[in-house]
Amino acid sequence: MISKWRWLLLQLSRRLWIRVALFCLLAVGTALASAILDPLVPERLAQRVGADAVGDLLNFLASSMLAVTTFSLSVMVTAYSAAAANGTPRATALLMQDSTSQNVLATFLGTFVYALVGIVAMNAGVYGQSGLVAVYAVTVAVLALIVFTLFRWIEHLSSLGRISDTTTRVERATYAAILDRVGNMALGGRTLKDPDTEIPKDAKPVYTELIGYLRHLAVDHLSAEAEAVEGTIYAAVLPGQFIHPAMPIAYLTGFPDDHDLAPVRDAFEIGRDRSFDQDPRFGLVVLSEIASKALSPAINDSGTAKDVLARAVRLLLIWGQREVSSDDKNPLFPRVWVPELQIADLFNDMFIPIARDGATHVDIHIALQNGLGALFASNHPGLKSEAYRHSELAMERARTALQLDDEIERVERVAENLQETEAFTTDRRPTGMESEQT
Repeated sequence: MISKWRWLLLQLSRRLWIRVALFCLLAVGTALASAILDPLVPERLAQRVGADAVGDLLNFLASSMLAVTTFSLSVMVTAYSAAAANGTPRATALLMQDSTSQNVLATFLGTFVYALVGIVAMNAGVYGQSGLVAVYAVTVAVLALIVFTLFRWIEHLSSLGRISDTTTRVERATYAAILDRVGNMALGGRTLKDPDTEIPKDAKPVYTELIGYLRHLAVDHLSAEAEAVEGTIYAAVLPGQFIHPAMPIAYLTGFPDDHDLAPVRDAFEIGRDRSFDQDPRFGLVVLSEIASKALSPAINDSGTAKDVLARAVRLLLIWGQREVSSDDKNPLFPRVWVPELQIADLFNDMFIPIARDGATHVDIHIALQNGLGALFASNHPGLKSEAYRHSELAMERARTALQLDDEIERVERVAENLQETEAFTTDRRPTGMESEQT
């Protein structure tokens, strides 16, 4: 579980301008620090380096880095557009947070600022003869860094914005969110399985004036408020849920009537867009959008949809590895109750759009039934029941949408094996069903 302040710092660190600003400050400090190193440079070495050599290097960096930075920005914008066009606009947020792209751009712009500061300081007479040697040495080191960065940037551009790269980024973000939730189902609090019966009728509702998606739920802040008055807080929403002023975001018991509710509202970070961090459903939604886009008549790329199905199976099988969430036995914040994330919602977000948009593709039906068979074979009862339900739903779509009896029979043969699949043992890896490989 990530606290609110740590989450805010994490969001800030993902901003491009933060890294660029830090690199620029480092560049300014490096250029000015060279003047301090003036007394440390031997006089014999100082006589070998003239102002012309230093000036030429700084002018080269200033002119070339501005062009390289502009080119890099145009490449990044093109990659974002390609990811939005071929995948989904929701995935571009992960590309914008790419640390390699941010570091490369920050290095180029920081080098440009370093060269400008060096030129200004040299023309102002800040550097003595020994100081020029220090500037020369630092500039040579910066040139070596630029060469290394360029090689790294060229390698990175070979995959940036491609559909496989975009899908992998979404899978990694979803994997991290699911893995965190599996070991911490209630985000550190107690699991609220049935809000209608478990929330007391006399609980006081808390509303917000904001409209948007819940991006982060700070259970530690809610716990601090509950501990202060020895009350209980029941969260009514989960990260990723759309919130408006008419919807209660929490219910309180044991709180004074005149208690300030602002700290409770502040624990619910609401924004315009959903976030991957605490919202496993969002990652599955983005994956299903990529598959749906690939199945559109304009793209007609069933291979990407099959790849997404395989990734979805890997992600959902993580749920099958959980027996009992540790926070149910020994919660960190016992005075806070958080709704349970439903497996049915995860399956609906992932498989219904693909089954709908791939209804006329027999290969998609077979891949879908194979994936559901792998999930049905797990030992988790929730995965088994949902896999069976979605297998039947997909089979109904197949009988309605497929025109050839032979295609329907092929899908039926795969679906029939789902009920006969044996549960996995601990040393067996999921391989899908054996009847027909796609």
